[in-house]
Amino acid sequence: MKFSFSRRKFLQGSALAAAGFTIVPRHVLGGPGYVAPSDKLNIAAVGCGGKADVNIRLAYNNGSANIVALCDVDDRQAKKYRAQFAQAPYFRDYRQLFDKEAKNFDAVIISTPDHMHAPIAMAAMQLGKHVYCEKPLTHDIYEARMLTEAARNYKVVTQMGNQGSSGDDTRKIETWIQKGVIGPVHTINCWTNRPVWPQGVRSPKDRGESQPVPSEVDWDLWLGTAPLRSYHEAYMPTRWRGYWDFGTGALGDMGCHFMDVPFRALKLKYPTSVECSVGSVYSDFFVEAFYDDVCPPSSAIHLTFPSDNRKVNEIKFSWYDGGIRPQVPEGIPYEKVFTSIDGGMMFIGSKGILVAELFGNNPRLFPEEKFEGKKLPDAEKPLVEGKTEGHQQQWVKACKQGYGAYTSSSFEEAGPLTETVLMGNLATRSYMHREARADGGYSFPGRKKLFWDGANMKITNFDYANQFVKRQYRGRYSL
Repeated sequence: MKFSFSRRKFLQGSALAAAGFTIVPRHVLGGPGYVAPSDKLNIAAVGCGGKADVNIRLAYNNGSANIVALCDVDDRQAKKYRAQFAQAPYFRDYRQLFDKEAKNFDAVIISTPDHMHAPIAMAAMQLGKHVYCEKPLTHDIYEARMLTEAARNYKVVTQMGNQGSSGDDTRKIETWIQKGVIGPVHTINCWTNRPVWPQGVRSPKDRGESQPVPSEVDWDLWLGTAPLRSYHEAYMPTRWRGYWDFGTGALGDMGCHFMDVPFRALKLKYPTSVECSVGSVYSDFFVEAFYDDVCPPSSAIHLTFPSDNRKVNEIKFSWYDGGIRPQVPEGIPYEKVFTSIDGGMMFIGSKGILVAELFGNNPRLFPEEKFEGKKLPDAEKPLVEGKTEGHQQQWVKACKQGYGAYTSSSFEEAGPLTETVLMGNLATRSYMHREARADGGYSFPGRKKLFWDGANMKITNFDYANQFVKRQYRGRYSL
């Protein structure tokens, strides 16, 4: 935290109090709710539109923190907050912001496309700045591992933007599972209606289409670490999620919300294997289309985890997107499982089944007659003030306390979760890989169960897949 010189001198002169002076509390002088400027967290925001609109607003919290610098590669996205924080210097390049303003801010909020999360977060932490980064934490598995280690090494306060981790029901489910309410859990299913943006379509790049770059956009900076391609409005804003060079698809968007709850409730470690299938696209009768630039329209991903419970050999964890849903266990009404359009989660244990919605909301136990009237344990972890809406403020307050202060989704938690989420994308891209055959058809060598060496971040039985662990950055970007 940065204090004014006068405040430092004031604190150093506290011996005056021993000489008979009375220090009047600051909140008395300033009125209820007053926060002295010297006690506010100074925040730089990289990314000002889309999800940043929520992150900046809730972190700023009507002035309880300072927004002291802004950065966006698209002036159109930055318009609102440039007007609101007119005194804050504005940059298009985060590197210039860090070079010129580092002395003036304590923390950084990163709300950019996925492919830029890691280099920006790493640069901030290397400056000793606290970091709030949107989900998924990174674009690649390797990046997630590096940010997890960096947060520990640089001793900064971190938070990933999966706000459901600050919800009451997340904590409730975590306690119920760990207290054995439904017995040892052996199977988990998560599902979502995403993507709600174009996926499984031919991209402008593959069609050879381009458009003039708007004057408000620095296209080279927007591409950042990604390979060079021509500008097209199809990529931005938001729709970049469906393109492999920039986003991580439906899984990357929603996996850190839905998978977070079982991941922490079962204290999952690295998966040992992953396999998948994806929705096919046909451009004509019996003519399958392969759109390598974009994520598929739907997928089903199956992960296997080791179990710490002697009664469970291994934990099966399945993910479904694009509207695909898991089978409902016998005896449970279908309409009581699929209650939310966003998706849901299901824990299957030896003594019952737990179903919940996005963020773990509205948890229900089945069979209903078995759990009706049963006293259930209260959440053991402290609840977060403001619940999911308090996620950004929890981070702000933790930053003011310093390294070691608790946040719901510190990189220590968020990094391994993100690695697991991105394992699904590694499997998907391996599944989609094809090799030409002499007869004019294709073979698909990646359509098999892939075995994962988590400690060494390596697929052991299909080397082609390892290129999706760590990508090559374009230009001078690095971790």
